[in-house]
Amino acid sequence: MVTRAIAPWQLAMAFRIHLIRSLYFLAPLLVLPFAQAFYLPGVAPQDFAQGAELQVKVNKLTSTKTQLPYEFYSLAYCRPDDIINSAENLGEVLRGDRIENSKYVFRMKEDKLCSVICKIDKLSEKATKDFKEKIEEGYRVNMILDNLPVAMSKPTSSVASTHERGWRGFPVGFKGTYADQTGGEKFFLNNHLVFTILYHKDPETLMSRIVGFEVTPFSVKHQYEAPWNKDRPRLLTCNPDSKTYVNPTQPPQEVNVDEEIIFSYDVEFKSSLVKWASRWNTYLLMGDDQIHWFSIVNSLMIVLFLSGMVAMIMMRTLHRDISKYNQLETQDEAQEETGWKLVHGDVFRPPSNAGLLCVYVGTGVQFFGMTLVTMIFAVFGFLSPANRGGLMTAMLLLWVFMGLFAGYASARLYKAFKGSDWKNITLKVAFTFPATVFAIFFVLNFLIWGEKSSGAVPFGTMVALVLLWFGISVPLVFIGSYFGYKKPALEDPVRTNKIPRQVPEQAWYMRPVFSILIGGILPFGAVFIELFFILTSIWFHQFYYIFGFLFLVFIILIVTCAEITIVLCYFQLCSEDYNWWWRAYLTAGSSALYLLLYATFYFFTRLEITKLVSGILYFGYMLISSYCFFVLTGTIGFYACYWFVRTIYSSVKID
Repeated sequence: MVTRAIAPWQLAMAFRIHLIRSLYFLAPLLVLPFAQAFYLPGVAPQDFAQGAELQVKVNKLTSTKTQLPYEFYSLAYCRPDDIINSAENLGEVLRGDRIENSKYVFRMKEDKLCSVICKIDKLSEKATKDFKEKIEEGYRVNMILDNLPVAMSKPTSSVASTHERGWRGFPVGFKGTYADQTGGEKFFLNNHLVFTILYHKDPETLMSRIVGFEVTPFSVKHQYEAPWNKDRPRLLTCNPDSKTYVNPTQPPQEVNVDEEIIFSYDVEFKSSLVKWASRWNTYLLMGDDQIHWFSIVNSLMIVLFLSGMVAMIMMRTLHRDISKYNQLETQDEAQEETGWKLVHGDVFRPPSNAGLLCVYVGTGVQFFGMTLVTMIFAVFGFLSPANRGGLMTAMLLLWVFMGLFAGYASARLYKAFKGSDWKNITLKVAFTFPATVFAIFFVLNFLIWGEKSSGAVPFGTMVALVLLWFGISVPLVFIGSYFGYKKPALEDPVRTNKIPRQVPEQAWYMRPVFSILIGGILPFGAVFIELFFILTSIWFHQFYYIFGFLFLVFIILIVTCAEITIVLCYFQLCSEDYNWWWRAYLTAGSSALYLLLYATFYFFTRLEITKLVSGILYFGYMLISSYCFFVLTGTIGFYACYWFVRTIYSSVKID
C-alpha cells in the first residue's frame, strides 16, 4: 500500500511561511516597550478639593537582605486608635502586603510643619531589639497615598551612614558613628519625615489629583518645652514660630533602651505639570534603560539569526531526503534505505511511561495558556503596577481555568497512545503538578510563619487556594478530558510494527544525556538577559513593567524551543533511534536546569542574603520557577517535534 500526503516542496514552503509569519508578527512588538505610560492605571483617578482629607496608609517593611516582609506595626511606631486593614485581593496577600491605616493624615494643599505624631516615653527592651534588628538587616518602610507608593527623594543623616540611595520606601534607620568617633558604631532611627506631595490641578474644575508622593527621612533627637503637652506639644528642635526646622546638622535619634523618642513630620504640597496618567513614570524610569534595550535587542537578534539558519538547514536537508526517498522504485533500493525513513515502523510506538508523558504535556498546555493570556493582558496594560497584586491574582485564576485545556490535551494524546484508563490520567493531571508545587509552598510558608513574617499566607487564604484547586480546577480538568477522549484518536501516518526494532549503538554525542543537555542551552540563551531584570525586580523589590519586550522574548523562546527540538529529533531519527517522545520533551525542558544554575549564580553574586531561612526561601521559590519553566518549554518542544515527525512521515511513500 502506498500513501503520500504532501510533496517535499510543500514542506519547505511550510517552513518558509512559518518563519516569515513569525518575523512579521514579532516586528510591531519592538515599539511597545518604548511607549511611555502605555498601560491602563487599573484604578479610577480621584479628585481632591482644597482641604480634603488625605489618609496615608502603611504597608509592609521590606528588606533585600532577608526577603522576609513584616507588618508596619510589628515595630514600636505610632498606632492609631483602631487599626483597619484595607481590602486586599488574593495576589496582595500572597505577596505579603499588609495595608493598614496610620496617624499620618494630611489636608489637600495645606502645608504643615513640625507636626508631632506621638511620643514614646521609654523604649522597651523588646522594641529596642526589634528596631536594631530591622536597621541591621536594611529594612525599609513602605507607605501609600492615593494608591502611590512613597519614594525617597534623597537620603540624609547627620553621621557617617552606611545606607544607600533607594527609591521605594525609606530606611527604618541607619548605622553610623559620630564625627569624633566616640562610642563606636550606633543605631539611629529615622523619626522625622519630610513629605512632598505633587499634585496636578485641573484649570476647569479647580480640583486636584495627586501625581507624586516623596519623602526625605531624618533622624533627630527632639527637644521640647517641659512639661509635655500632649494636645499642643512645642518642639525646640522643630518650631515654625522660631523658624527652626529639622536639618542634617542636628543630633540624631539613637536607639537605646529607655530612650525617649518623638515621631514627627512635615508635609509640603507642590504643583506639577505631570498628568495623572503618567504619574507612575517616576517609579518605572529609575534604571539605565539604554543598557536594557541594547542587551535585549542584541540577544533577540542573535536568537532570530540562529533560528533562521536552523530553519534554512532543515529545509534544504529535508527537501533532499524526501526527494531521494520518494524516487526509490525497486525493492532492492527500498531494502537499502537508511536514515529516518528506516524507523517508520517504530517511530509512533508509544513510549515507556506514556501516561506520565500525557500528564506533563497536559500540565504544560495549562501553563502555556496561562502564560500567553497573562502576557497579552500585561502588554495591553491591564496588569499595571497601580493594581497591586493584580498580576499574581490573574495568573492564579487563569491557571485554574486553563485546567480545561490541560484535560483536553492530555486525553487526546493518551487516546493516540491507545490508552483506555483516561480517568486515572485525568486525576494525575489535576494533582501531580499542583500538589508538588503546593507541597513546596507549604513548607516554605511554614518557615516564613516561624519567622513571624507577614509574608506567611494566612490559613484562610490557604483554604481559598485549596477551594480554587478542588472546586474549579479539578472539575474543569475532568470536563476537558471527557471531551478530549470523546473525540476520534489521531491517526498515525504510518503503521507501527508489532515487533520493536533494535536501536543500534549510538555515538557519544547522540546519547540521551548529552543531547538533552545541549538542547537546553539555546532556549535558555533566549531568555537569560531578560531573566536578570526579572530576578532583580523580584528580589530587589522593584517594579517590572517592560511586558512588551517580555512578550517578544516569550515568542522567541517558543520559536527557539521548537526549532532546537526539531533539529535534534531529526538527527536522532537519522541515527535510527526512534525513542523520541520523552527526548523531545526533555530536550527543551532541560533549559530549566540552566535557569536553576543561573539562579544559583545570581544568589552568590548579586544578593546579600545571609540568613539560612532566607536562603531556603530563595532556592525554594526558584525551584518552583524552574519546575514551571520545565513543563512550559518541554511541552513546546514536544508539540513541535510531534508536528515535525507526523509531517515528514506523511510526506514519503511507505510500502
